Parts: sequence; C-alpha cells; structure tokens
Amino acid sequence: MDSVDTFVIVPTYNEADNLEELLKQLLALPAPVGVIIVDDNSPDGTGRLADAWAARHPGLVQVLHRPGKMGLGTAYIVGFKHGLAQPGVRRLLTMDADFSHNPRYIPAMIALSREKHLVIGSRYAAGGGSRNCTWKRILLSRIANLIARTLLGLRTRDTTAGFRLYRREVLESIPLDEIFSSGYSFLVELLFMCQRRGWQIGEVPIIFEDRRKGKTKISRQEVFKAQYTVLRLFLRRLRGGEPKRPPVPVAH
Repeated sequence: MDSVDTFVIVPTYNEADNLEELLKQLLALPAPVGVIIVDDNSPDGTGRLADAWAARHPGLVQVLHRPGKMGLGTAYIVGFKHGLAQPGVRRLLTMDADFSHNPRYIPAMIALSREKHLVIGSRYAAGGGSRNCTWKRILLSRIANLIARTLLGLRTRDTTAGFRLYRREVLESIPLDEIFSSGYSFLVELLFMCQRRGWQIGEVPIIFEDRRKGKTKISRQEVFKAQYTVLRLFLRRLRGGEPKRPPVPVAH
C-alpha cells in the first residue's frame, strides 16, 4: 500500500456485471494502482460487491457510497477530494466501469504523466479509434469534439474523454466546488479550466470499446447539457472570465 501513489476513480451505477472483472484487471496491472469506487446506491448490488472487495483489499480498494444518482461530475469531485486527502497519492485517474476504457492503457498513461500534468486516453490521437460503436455515437462524439475545440480553443484531440490521469497539483489548482456542470459536460469544463491554467496536457491513443454489458448512461438530456456547457464556457472565454495563464513547466 505504501508504494501505491496512483488511485483510479470508478463511478458506478448498476455495474455489478462488470465490476469484479474490472477490479481483477486493475489490481493485476504492472504499475500498482489503488481503486476508489463511488457508487450511487446501485439497485443491482454493485455497492455491496465493492464493499466485499474493499474488505479483502483494505486500503487498496476504497468505496464511497452516495444515496442515489447525483451525476458523473459530482462523483468525480467526491473521488478527487477523497484521493487528495491521502498525502501519498500523487495521481488520480478517472475511467468508466464498463470496459469502454481498457485498463491495459493505464501503465502508458502513468509513464506519460512524468512529462505531462494531465494525460488523456484518446480515441482521436494517432493510433486511437473506436470499436463496436454505432455510427450515430461516433458522429455525435466527432461533432461534440469539433465544437468544443473550435469554441473553447481546446488543443487536445479528444476533449470529451473520461479516461484521464491528473497529477495532484492539477486538481489542487482547480476550485472543484465551482464547477457548474454535473454530467458528462463536466469533462469539458474541467479540461477547459486545466488548459487555461497552463497545465501541460498529453494524449495516449486508445481503442474505445462500446460497453460489454449493461446500458449506456448517455441520455438526450446529457447532450443538451453539454451544448449549454460549451456555450456558457465560450461566453466566459470571450469575457475573460477564465484568465489564460502561461504554460507551467513540468516538475519531476
């Protein structure tokens, strides 16, 4: 446990079919990681399954329980605060529980974090891509990324990815409680704030796979929220509401 300085934050809601295999793969990685599960009172028993793993791997698997579905963004914030409260933790990584983000990419992301402050597991970096996704989902993702890059000046290729590794200093610089978005648009807002603060951002190419089991959590309402978030941040950018700071050197 003393040597583990990277924790993976996994928000869950009805992921009992995926969680056990995901935890097996995470704990077997050559780069040691711990896991923080944030469960939103899953009716299918995901929280109880997570507790059983935490009992078998004390400290290495940690579980946070919430009373119900409260949004992806707020789950990440709860996980961030919990991870940052542990002094030995140097990196926090976010990923989905449905294997759309494969754990095999995590060692490469940790390696790149020695040169970058924020590392994104990217579908659109050279060598990345998507598998088993419908053309509608791919088109929606492409359009969302194009709009976010154009209006917000984001330089990363994959602006909506949830597979990210943050160094501690990045998250400590962000007023987490001031982030307005709570759903998937939280990811765009957080990336916008990171880039404006001058943090160095890199991308590791990944193959994004559509979930193996269960149902997607993306709704039409989430799409509308994302559109609103991008417009709100665009106006904030025009007003200078988020000051742009010079690039921050990477300290090893």
